[in-house]
Amino acid sequence: MGTTPDVSAQPLAPQVLGIDLGGSAIKLGRFSQHGTCLQAMTVPTPQPAHPEAVLAAMVEAIAQLDPAETSLAIGVGTPGPADRRGRIARIAINLPGWQDIPIADWLEAKTGRPTVIANDANCAGLGEAWLGAGQQFQNLILLTLGTGVGGAIIFNGQLFTGPEGAAGELGLITLRPDGPACNSGNHGSLEQYASVQAIRRQTGLEPIELGLKAQAGDRDALAFWQEYGRDLGAGLTSLIYVLAPEAVVIGGGISASAEFFLPAVQAEIQRRVLPSSRGNLQLLKAQLGNRAGMVGAAKLAWQLIGAFSS
Repeated sequence: MGTTPDVSAQPLAPQVLGIDLGGSAIKLGRFSQHGTCLQAMTVPTPQPAHPEAVLAAMVEAIAQLDPAETSLAIGVGTPGPADRRGRIARIAINLPGWQDIPIADWLEAKTGRPTVIANDANCAGLGEAWLGAGQQFQNLILLTLGTGVGGAIIFNGQLFTGPEGAAGELGLITLRPDGPACNSGNHGSLEQYASVQAIRRQTGLEPIELGLKAQAGDRDALAFWQEYGRDLGAGLTSLIYVLAPEAVVIGGGISASAEFFLPAVQAEIQRRVLPSSRGNLQLLKAQLGNRAGMVGAAKLAWQLIGAFSS
């Protein structure tokens, strides 16, 4: 008589954890080498989000998601720049008390697994380059249009963060020198014209409301999105001249209304950028939605252990 194989004794396929730390929620997922999400969960970010409280919440969530401790490494996206080694959250925007927090060291001590961190927009860029809109390109930039305007640069298939880990703050470039003050210390940055907060300041409405009004044919809403697209296109002009990407990927919550502003962005780029500098530039909407940061964090983890093959 044959015996039933003990499935529980068979080794699990290699997997890592990708974590997207946000101001209101922490998203976690277990991922295979090919990017398949094996399991995911979301937990609220403790309020106030002091580092120790956030760490405790992350450790508890990791234990729930991976109780057998089978994951090989952990990648974390944080809302602010990391150091060049991917160890320290230098500052986390909108999280109190986050200044030079050694989050990788803390998580390694608590979980026993190698850990790497990166800016959340950089993780979103990695995610889109790996499994989203940027898969077929080696050189691209991503803009995340949300509470702020984040950015990521993928150069020769690799995330580019510069010698100190702070490159790619694309939303902080100057659009209008005498414009509104920015938390960065700049004035008139692209973020001051393309973020959720900028839209609220200019219109008194939420982006989703303006999107619904535009869908209904509201002239004022449609005119707003045209102006928004022109501003975004003007900002992208500077980035395209400097970086000459093959593609620009637009993500973040505001991208839900992309159909109303991307044509104006495209027209502005064509008007302002020499054909020799834009070539066959593709302007694309991101595909991974709010999963992009978690997916990119998982790719970071695979790169950390050398298991990911570009």
